[in-house]
Amino acid sequence: MEGDERLRLFCALLLPSETVDRLVAWQAHELSPAADALRIVPRGNLHVTLAFLGSTGSAQLQPIGAALRLACAGEDPPLLAALRYRETRSVGMIELSDEGGRAGRLAARLWDGLERLGVYQREARPWRPHVTVARFRNRPRLSTSAPDLAGVVPSDAAVMISRLRPSGAQYEVFESVSLGG
Repeated sequence: MEGDERLRLFCALLLPSETVDRLVAWQAHELSPAADALRIVPRGNLHVTLAFLGSTGSAQLQPIGAALRLACAGEDPPLLAALRYRETRSVGMIELSDEGGRAGRLAARLWDGLERLGVYQREARPWRPHVTVARFRNRPRLSTSAPDLAGVVPSDAAVMISRLRPSGAQYEVFESVSLGG
């Protein structure tokens, strides 16, 4: 990659495969009946976003990776659980609990590092861990329960590259970092 190439970047918690399996099964059962009104997020795109950076110069990839490594060092991995299904104007999500606030502390340390690099500006609204499970143009206002996701322990965080395609975004892990080590 050229140093001046612009990439669409974000940092995320990666979910264990068994959690992704449960989410995919839940999507098939709960969201498929409304498939004409929404686009179900594919299994490879299910994650918990820590920070969306948007269009960023590829020269910043290494420093962003270093900020993520620093944020993840020395903290026990987060413990997450599904709270509820919730919709905004354009996405359906599973909102997650954050036992002990570990995911929130990790996110705040990451934001501090990214702000020092000048590649991120903290959002005004509070961060809530969630997994986006569907996207839509018109809010379907589904009434559904959350999937059974208790005791989800992400083992890794990652710097992700998002490539926009006609079929939707395609995510690629640029760097993966073990949590707590």
